[in-house]
Amino acid sequence: MKIAVLGAGSWGTALARLLARKGLSVVLWARRDNLAQEIIIRRENPVYLPGIRLPETLKVTAHMDQALSGVEVIVLVVPSHGLRETLRIARDMIPKGLRAVVSATKGIETETLKRMSQVIEEEVPDLAARVGVLSGPSFATEVAQEVPTAVTVAAHLPEVAGLLQELFHTPFFRVYTTNDVVGVELAGALKNVMAIAAGIAEGLGFGTNTRAALITRGLAEISRLGLVLGANPLTFAGLAGLGDLVLTCTGTLSRNRQVGLRLGRGESLEAILASMKMVAEGVRTTKAAYRLAKAQAVELPITEKVYEILYQGKAPAQAVRELLSREPKPEMPHYMETM
Repeated sequence: MKIAVLGAGSWGTALARLLARKGLSVVLWARRDNLAQEIIIRRENPVYLPGIRLPETLKVTAHMDQALSGVEVIVLVVPSHGLRETLRIARDMIPKGLRAVVSATKGIETETLKRMSQVIEEEVPDLAARVGVLSGPSFATEVAQEVPTAVTVAAHLPEVAGLLQELFHTPFFRVYTTNDVVGVELAGALKNVMAIAAGIAEGLGFGTNTRAALITRGLAEISRLGLVLGANPLTFAGLAGLGDLVLTCTGTLSRNRQVGLRLGRGESLEAILASMKMVAEGVRTTKAAYRLAKAQAVELPITEKVYEILYQGKAPAQAVRELLSREPKPEMPHYMETM
């Protein structure tokens, strides 16, 4: 089986390495030719995954036609804001016999409020029935180091989920399946917003009590929006939900947590983003989630305060005071109690 991994960031490189190490024929597509050439020469990704040796069998190219020639599966790992453009470049080169396309991107398109699978279905309608989503608690560096990891693959069709489960499963990378595409994508995107919030709290000097409260109430927000949009509530208690949320809010490798940490310590968002090589998806996702919540009339208080900090210049300490001064409420609203 030949597989194209589109996107040579840390996560795309780690997944390409995983698949190549299984003995599969894998091509990693990089948007920039100079990065592709560096990876080929050095057999590592010096920008996004330094120090991790890549298999000699892993092919690397900056030419989309070469990447897609004869492939049976496409793995999309480009930033959410670049997915639509990438698909428009690729769609006329996608082979007719493609068996599946899987999104490993965690985000929501800011302009349209579409999930990544919806963007794929819009841009390449012929692939709609073969779309899957890969998500769960998985830092790229640890996957590349073959640290034991468990994730979830979601697809509407069982045969697509089964194919992708078999494709990615290894002795150190355990893959579960679900048909809840909506829940898996929303959880994967919104957990990055909560990680920024958790980082802000830590940057302000708050302790583990605060972090635990943010994780728990953050999960409540994600679930609330997910239920309105048709997700299975059990998804949010699983790997793509609670698992990824805990990892991203507590792990030192979390880029979104680092953004929040630096905001809480007084740095400007502009300075933070200018210093980062990799994308912190939560910054854009916060804007999308804020707009999506307004459109669906769903209350997301933590998301709203992160939005105000990122986009309206609100002081983090003030945002925390406003969160804590909200009217006391039952922990479980009536519609959850009666489910």
